[in-house]
Amino acid sequence: MKQLIGAALTAGALLSGAQAFAADCGKVVIGEMNWASGEFLARLDGFIMKEGYQCDVEYLTAGTMPQITSMNEKGTPDIASEMWANAAAVAIDAAIKEKRLVKLNPSPISGAGEGWMMSAAAAKAHPELKTIDDIIARPDLFPHPEDPSKGGLHTCPSGWGCQLSTNNLFRAFDMEAKGWRLIDTGSGAGLDGSIAKASERGQNWLGYYWAPTTLAGKYNLKLVDFNSGFDQDHWDNCIVKPVEECDNPKRSTWTKSEVVSLAQVDFATRVPAVADYVKNRTFEAGLLNKYLSYMHDNQASGEEAALEFILNEEATWSNWVSKDAVSRIKKAL
Repeated sequence: MKQLIGAALTAGALLSGAQAFAADCGKVVIGEMNWASGEFLARLDGFIMKEGYQCDVEYLTAGTMPQITSMNEKGTPDIASEMWANAAAVAIDAAIKEKRLVKLNPSPISGAGEGWMMSAAAAKAHPELKTIDDIIARPDLFPHPEDPSKGGLHTCPSGWGCQLSTNNLFRAFDMEAKGWRLIDTGSGAGLDGSIAKASERGQNWLGYYWAPTTLAGKYNLKLVDFNSGFDQDHWDNCIVKPVEECDNPKRSTWTKSEVVSLAQVDFATRVPAVADYVKNRTFEAGLLNKYLSYMHDNQASGEEAALEFILNEEATWSNWVSKDAVSRIKKAL
């Protein structure tokens, strides 16, 4: 797919130059989240770190909670390109206070948000559904696929922080007693598939999702108003915890989303030039959606979308990296 950057140089010059730079960067383990934007950002970071800064890049693929647990307890990965920090705020804040982790980029994606959403078809056909209470009162409008007598709420795959939040909010709103059941989507692809299927057929759909994403934009998903207050302490110490650690969940609005690029402190200090790139790397929602749509429409991997971005968006990424890195990346294509 691409040629080694030494193709246009003498072998001796390449060897001495690349070895010197690689020695400065060394091995970098990137936490690759198991959803489209997380995969894309991780692979983009990997490409730029490898080709622009001559790092030896490896990937660790997992959901939010396994990633933060590994960063905290094992000191790896070195960086999580797209970490939804509110899913593990207490653990992250403690690690930052202990100077082990750092929010290298506090806002890599503009306009990010999450919560329960409903399909455009449901919002259009039932304008009376203005809040979560209106929706909970009508389980018949969102029939569970295995038991149509119950309403169905699509939850997150295992390992995603939003699964814990959704489970506890389901309990807080007493939805089981009001005729609802959770729908386990099994994977990110399963969650996406349920949205696409319902939206293409003009059916009602209710569940967790986030933005910016291809599907939220393409199908015009509507964020649900939780019609509740918000207590940060209760959210951090109950709503985001496993069910057995949240005895009495209370109604709550979804926490304000905080998406960061989270890194080990020793990584940031060891390779300051790479850290500077991460600090500069910020996506406008529209630009990110463009490449998430490319992944969706072409069944492309995050690595393929990252290369497409590098090939077509030099005016953007060249502002994130050093001049020397720009030169190396262009030679690598």
